[in-house]
Amino acid sequence: MIDPNRAEALGTAIELVHFAYRAMIARPDEVLAARGLTRVHHRILYFVARSPGMSVNALLRTLGVTKQALNRPLRDLCKARLIAMDRSTDDARVKRLRLTPAGRRLEARLSALQQQHFAAAFASAGAAAEAGWRRAMAALAAPELRKSGRELPGVELPLS
Repeated sequence: MIDPNRAEALGTAIELVHFAYRAMIARPDEVLAARGLTRVHHRILYFVARSPGMSVNALLRTLGVTKQALNRPLRDLCKARLIAMDRSTDDARVKRLRLTPAGRRLEARLSALQQQHFAAAFASAGAAAEAGWRRAMAALAAPELRKSGRELPGVELPLS
C-alpha cells in the first residue's frame, strides 16, 4: 500500500516521466514522420544498432512484443533498406538483423538528438542528480531488463 503522504509526490513523478519521455522523442518523431516511420520503427533501429546480428527472437524479447506486432514495422524497415535480414550461418531457421548504411545513418541521427537532450538535462542537473537518476531508472527498469535478458554496461540492477 502506498503511504498517502507520498501519493501526490509519486503522482508527480509519474507525470514527470510522461512529459520527459514526450520531450525526448519529439524531435526524433519529426524526423521519423518525414520518412513515414513511427516510434516503433525507431525502437527497432535503436536495438538492432546496439546488437548487430541479433536474431528476430532476441529483438522480440528485447522489445517485449509479439511476432505479429513486430512483423509489419520490421518489414517496413527492410523494404526501406534500413535493415537487412540474413539467415544465420549456424541455423537457417534463424534470421539475423543488421542495419544497412542508410539505417546506421538514420539511427545515428535519431540517437544524436536524444543524446543531446540527455546531455543538456544532465549538465543542468549536475553529476549527483544524474547518478541518482540512473539508480532510480535502473530500479524501475530492472524487471523488464531481466525479462529481456539485456545487460547494460555500467548499470547495476538492484537485487530483486
